[in-house]
Amino acid sequence: MSDMLVKLYELNESESIEDFKRRTGVTIRRALVPEKHVVTGWVSEHYGRPWVSECEVAFSRSPVNCLIAIEDNKMLGFACYDVTMKGFFGPTGIGEKEQGRGIGTMLCLYAMQLMRADGYGYAIIGGAGPTEFYAKALGATIIEGSVPGIYNGMLNKEWD
Repeated sequence: MSDMLVKLYELNESESIEDFKRRTGVTIRRALVPEKHVVTGWVSEHYGRPWVSECEVAFSRSPVNCLIAIEDNKMLGFACYDVTMKGFFGPTGIGEKEQGRGIGTMLCLYAMQLMRADGYGYAIIGGAGPTEFYAKALGATIIEGSVPGIYNGMLNKEWD
């Protein structure tokens, strides 16, 4: 999978996370350190151990670089940034039953806004899976020649 580039200075305008919550009932926010076991457990259940490792790094940052989507005290999705490499977005994922509600888009846009506020001009989506989604939601473009990218030669029994 190719990496993708997002121009943070050209992000699409989006509704605020407050307006999103009023409209959908879904809260998008930074995870709190005491929630680490809940978030990493959810990520392990839905996406596997390699993504748990990246989430754990997000929890080691201050402030935490893991965003979560919750509704009625139930986790629906997550997004991390600045974990495997500085300036990289991901991993991110939404529960299968929650897809199509705009939650993934809001998580991505909020993470990109935070990255821009941290001083980044660009974000890289490493090994982007749903390239059409990222192109539409973020204006992301494929970085030619980025396969296999930074994950080349990675030790990973779960993905072998």
